[in-house]
Amino acid sequence: MVRFGAAVLRSYESPFTVEEVILSAGPADGEILVRIAGCGMCRTDLTVRRSAGRSPLPAVLGHEGAGVVVETGGPDTGLSVGDHVVLSFDSCGHCRNCRGAAPAYCDSFASLNLFGGRGEHAARFTDAAGGALAPRWFGQSSFAEYAMVPARNAVRVDPSLPVELLGPLGCGFLTGAGAVFNSFGVRPGDSIAVFGAGAVGLAAVMAATAAGAVAVAVDRHPGRLALAERLGAIPLHAAAADPPDLTGRVQRLTDGGAQYALDTTGSAHLINTALRALRPTGHLGLVARLHAALPLEPGSLDRGRRISHICEGDAVPGLLIPRLIGLWQAGRFPFDQLIRTYPLAAINEAERDCDAGRVVKPVLLPDGRGR
Repeated sequence: MVRFGAAVLRSYESPFTVEEVILSAGPADGEILVRIAGCGMCRTDLTVRRSAGRSPLPAVLGHEGAGVVVETGGPDTGLSVGDHVVLSFDSCGHCRNCRGAAPAYCDSFASLNLFGGRGEHAARFTDAAGGALAPRWFGQSSFAEYAMVPARNAVRVDPSLPVELLGPLGCGFLTGAGAVFNSFGVRPGDSIAVFGAGAVGLAAVMAATAAGAVAVAVDRHPGRLALAERLGAIPLHAAAADPPDLTGRVQRLTDGGAQYALDTTGSAHLINTALRALRPTGHLGLVARLHAALPLEPGSLDRGRRISHICEGDAVPGLLIPRLIGLWQAGRFPFDQLIRTYPLAAINEAERDCDAGRVVKPVLLPDGRGR
């Protein structure tokens, strides 16, 4: 039995409460117990509040965890006690898409990561009074001091790295960078327009710059645009132009139209702007969940233009996370510039700052540190 602190969301409207939770059993075969050093806060964690009834509560959320393995279940996890790991999304490992190196499109993705809630693992994960908690959010539930994780979710990293900062490489930064490297295959001299300069959008900017592409960052927040410019993008203020002019400005900045566009906003207006700004054969990727019908303007998909949804950057985490770390070490993917750390006890402050746009990527530290 392990007792530890975790941030519990008890209702869709309430704040998080940091309280004692209990794991009544150790790792089963194929699982690892990880002491969390840091966990990023992702917009997906916060959208639980807007999907009332779909994700079961009370729950421990958090799916950008990183830390140190303290216990393994069975001999076949491929990991050892003391290994430093970054945690990513869950997948079954045996469906057609998983076997085809597309784990983000696992047949069981929704049930494993979002809606499984009270499956076989629920009985051993409770609050201090014995009340059941929905376990294994994205296979992790890492807004906590410890997380019980399928070993296939974990990517071993060099123990000399600041593991407490690496968690966002498992989802938000993975998604933006993966869209550039995997979904689009951006090459030197290509152009990309990124709509929304949050964590995913800025990761795409960094990846595009690392790939030698021209990147245009579109946002309405001057601070985000200034950061995008420091990271190598051409900043474009979305609120400073009417829609036709915004399209024209993107086209002028990309020599007649962008080859690629990435929308992180879910805004129908900006999605149509992005489509109009593409050159013939251009590709628009969507990463945000759409909450309403998406009307496309006549002609927007003419001349070989296409649109697709991108989940988790089309990434195999065990391949892309080490690549991003290597780029960071070379000074070409400075993701640490997007991070502000908070003690886990300040999770509600971190959520408010994230919602207000005061921080790009909050990272929660269970050891009580933060800045």
